[in-house]
Amino acid sequence: MFTQRMQSLQNRMHEDHLDVVLITDEDNVYYLTGYYDYLHMEFGRPTILIVSRYSGSLLITPKIDENTALAAARVDRIAAWNDGMHNEWREEIPKAVKGARYVGLEPDRMPPLVRRFVDTLVPTSQLLSVTPLLSDMRMIKSPKELQLARHAGQVAMAMMVAGREAIADGVPEFEVALATSQAGTRKAAKLLTAHYDDKDMSPNTHFLQIMASGDAITKSHHRASSRIMRLGEPVFLCFCGMTNFHRFKLGFDRTFWIGELAIKTQAKIYEVALASQEAALDALRPGVSADTVHAAYAEVIQSAGYDYPFRCGRATGFSFLEKPQLVTGDKTILQPGMVIAVDGSVSINNFRAQVGDSFIITDDGWEALTEHPKSLEEVII
Repeated sequence: MFTQRMQSLQNRMHEDHLDVVLITDEDNVYYLTGYYDYLHMEFGRPTILIVSRYSGSLLITPKIDENTALAAARVDRIAAWNDGMHNEWREEIPKAVKGARYVGLEPDRMPPLVRRFVDTLVPTSQLLSVTPLLSDMRMIKSPKELQLARHAGQVAMAMMVAGREAIADGVPEFEVALATSQAGTRKAAKLLTAHYDDKDMSPNTHFLQIMASGDAITKSHHRASSRIMRLGEPVFLCFCGMTNFHRFKLGFDRTFWIGELAIKTQAKIYEVALASQEAALDALRPGVSADTVHAAYAEVIQSAGYDYPFRCGRATGFSFLEKPQLVTGDKTILQPGMVIAVDGSVSINNFRAQVGDSFIITDDGWEALTEHPKSLEEVII
């Protein structure tokens, strides 16, 4: 799989007249080589994948991660560097770009430290963005990636069920986060054991639970706190960061109420949010543009007298945000094999409602990856 992707990249480099590309985005490094680490630049240690259309691939990675790279990376050569020794990670780059007419890089994803060094080696006129090329390569998922997506959906649904069961009057938010993390990890472990040979891939969820309750419901990316939830309050659960099975990401969220709606007017807001997602799903199919789906979602919200709070959705995969986005101006035509998160949402000053799921675009419509009850009656716990 990784060898095939690398060959596809080199073929595209030939078409685009790129002699060498420098890839620093950790998701792109994984997509092309199968190599991943958990630190990347956090400790000031860059990992750089260099691909030449003439002389193969080179992975520059910290010495501390060399054994992991040797075990996982599908590349022609690995160059490990150590802190403070020789020229560190800079040693190999001058040789790799020497004589290249055009060098591709990821302008928005390359660490400034690395970019400053590259700028001393290659004139700006010879630097081109390789981001569009890689984004296009990753849009249509392979059968193996779609299997990952379906399994990620199962992990997400296990977390949602556990979260729903943990929500109750008198319970602190963090207890919900503990329940979702345990359920997701256990489900992921079962799937990894049953279907995958990679014994090093962690099943553990590793993202702070996005949730909010009561008067904090308007904080869309609020993390679970020690706040005590109460009867009649709304509770928002989002797994757009925690759904990360075998590095494949999805979007998935729900709004619930504990026992009843203490504020009855919240029902109308929720119904509009739900209708906006339904309108988007009616439009979601191959052959339509991404912004057409967003327009259907936005029309429902705006017709009800509200402003839409954010884009309708986005593509996901090995990154949380991929191409295309369901937003005004994105004319990308949806195709079978894309994985898309689709939201419905309405926000006002003192309340917000959101419902979101992920889907595979199929030949004649879509396949749901996440499913959980979402009618108003079904989300009152």
